Amino acid sequence: MLINKVSDQIKKSKLISRDLSWLRFNYRVLDQGRDTDKNFFDRLKFLAITSSNLDEFFMIRVGSLYNYLDYGKERTDYSGLREIPFRKKLLDYAHRFVNDQYLTFNSELKPLFCKFGFDILRVEELNEAEQKKVDSYFKNTIFPLLTPMVYDNYHGFPLLMNQLLTFGVVTRTQDEQKAQDRVTFVQIPQNLARFYEINRKDKLVFVPIEEIIRWKIKKLFRNVEIVSANLFRITRNGDFTLEESDDIDADFVQEIKSKLRTRKKGRVVRLEIERNPSPFMMRLLKERWTIDNANVFTISSLIDLRGLWQIINHRQFRDKRPKQPASLMPLSLPSDGVDMFDYLKEHDVLLHHPYNSMEPVVNLLERAAEDPYVLGIKQTIYRLADQSRVTAALLKAAENGKHVSVLFEVKARFDEEKNLREGEKLEKAGCFVIYGIGKYKTHTKMLMIIRKEGEKVTRYVHIGSGNYNEQTARLYTDVSLLTTNDVYAHDVSEFFNVITGHSRPNQYKNLITSPKNMRAELIELIRAEARNAKKGLKSGIVIKINSLEDRETIEELYKASKAGVTIKLIVRGICCLRPGREDLSENISVKSIVGENLEHSRIYYFHNNGDSKVYGGSADIMVRSFDRRIEALFLIVNEELKREVLHILHYNLLDNQNSYIMREDGTYAKKRLAAHEEVVDVHKIFYSRSLQIEGEVELI
Repeated sequence: MLINKVSDQIKKSKLISRDLSWLRFNYRVLDQGRDTDKNFFDRLKFLAITSSNLDEFFMIRVGSLYNYLDYGKERTDYSGLREIPFRKKLLDYAHRFVNDQYLTFNSELKPLFCKFGFDILRVEELNEAEQKKVDSYFKNTIFPLLTPMVYDNYHGFPLLMNQLLTFGVVTRTQDEQKAQDRVTFVQIPQNLARFYEINRKDKLVFVPIEEIIRWKIKKLFRNVEIVSANLFRITRNGDFTLEESDDIDADFVQEIKSKLRTRKKGRVVRLEIERNPSPFMMRLLKERWTIDNANVFTISSLIDLRGLWQIINHRQFRDKRPKQPASLMPLSLPSDGVDMFDYLKEHDVLLHHPYNSMEPVVNLLERAAEDPYVLGIKQTIYRLADQSRVTAALLKAAENGKHVSVLFEVKARFDEEKNLREGEKLEKAGCFVIYGIGKYKTHTKMLMIIRKEGEKVTRYVHIGSGNYNEQTARLYTDVSLLTTNDVYAHDVSEFFNVITGHSRPNQYKNLITSPKNMRAELIELIRAEARNAKKGLKSGIVIKINSLEDRETIEELYKASKAGVTIKLIVRGICCLRPGREDLSENISVKSIVGENLEHSRIYYFHNNGDSKVYGGSADIMVRSFDRRIEALFLIVNEELKREVLHILHYNLLDNQNSYIMREDGTYAKKRLAAHEEVVDVHKIFYSRSLQIEGEVELI
């Protein structure tokens, strides 16, 4: 009866639960791993991604829910459910996902290992010579790093690290009165490879490190009886929403460093454990961590599928994975031999990654660092590549006496420590470094190079939807703009003054920014389409984003739909809007594109009665984007570049290879190719297009 009541409540709601929508997104990623038309190692890759995604989901989203439960705060989900019934619904759905995840691994992928030249084996399945090698590896490498941590009347409960594989070993000693059981924990060192590799003539064998330790576990427990040894892994709350200070004057760097420490000992929200664990140990862990069966995930195979990356990226299989096509020159840039300083004075350049390389941006920055006429560089940084050329260029610029201002966002989730290190490195070189803006997270992506050219100063601006990360730029789809247009330059200068000083500009001409007014301006653009529809004028909205969650904006989209506006949404991940509901959203369609590239670009199109307005930028339609982040959308005023962006949206709408259509109930169906329908793969077509875009496209 209660189950039916919960289901009815979810169905009645005008909005889709953010967290349930996210789990459905991870199902779309899992579907890539199930796709038998894909390269086998790509299928393994997507399975590993689902595991990483789920880790973050438990740390952040389930962690956030437990902030409310543990602190006694009230919360009503978009589905209309309160904290406790929602917890049950969410964790039930998570259990179903994990079951399907491991069904895919065990039944669909594992049987194909040998066919593709490798296998994952236990030590007992090795021959005698191989076992001797493993024994030597254990003695010389693993054993010295293992530290048994006993918990009993004389030893406190040890701090078990987040997301590390751990053995819980129950041992028994016989004293004069009775047998006494106790638990000892052995965490597997995180700096060792997940698999020990053995080369056979016919295949490569991967032996999980936990199986080697299990094989030799008695070496750690001499003269005591081992009752059981069970492998498990915990996930701790990594969400700091209720703990983040609203005090703008707080020492932000120290605050973040402090929170990184708390992440290591946050409350446990998930326990993954192998089958048939010790009942004695399970009672102890549940009581210690205040969890129940809903938090416990019994794993039927390899715990933590992220370990598959060692196999996926192995040099022996490098030729078995499809090669990424070579990037093309941007349509608005004739060749890679042009002088960018000269070219940008006369032309704007639109970059569409990964189809266009990030090299023009990085090269411009590297050249600016050495150019004697460049006076200064200002940049926002959210995520960086390892051995970042961007950081190297900024360091070189500072060494050459140029003014360098960098805003490092130290709250970039899971990149906090890296950004702190890189920021401190730049500070030592003489750069002016800001670590975040009080309670706001700086998510916008901007770069400005100030260059003296004769009697005048030219400002070279780059603004986009993607990070200054050379690695992810080869995998994520993003759009960005390079320009010296004075209007953009003025807006970006003003924007930097706002985020590095104390300034409040009256109005930007080509930017929409948050937290000041982005929600209001986007809502006004939506309302303008609704007014046109009511007047009988042509109207339409096409929006491509990562997530759609802001309630106020969704309500305006519903109103526009009822006014007759055709609305097409391309939302990769979370979508809390319910499309196609009678008398609510009949004119709204939603699709999600999930495939080889990660769809990261944000593009907003408003028909505006034929004088279309098109924006790119960093912001999704989320509460955090509007209220808790510094974001920017940029208006595309150059007609040629606008036409190119419209073509990008056009092909995204046409895609029939990576698209999932959202139904009214919040579920998704993979788009199937109709009879005689031409194949349109949005992740391939931009590699093969002519450098000339001809004609106009109608999006509505």
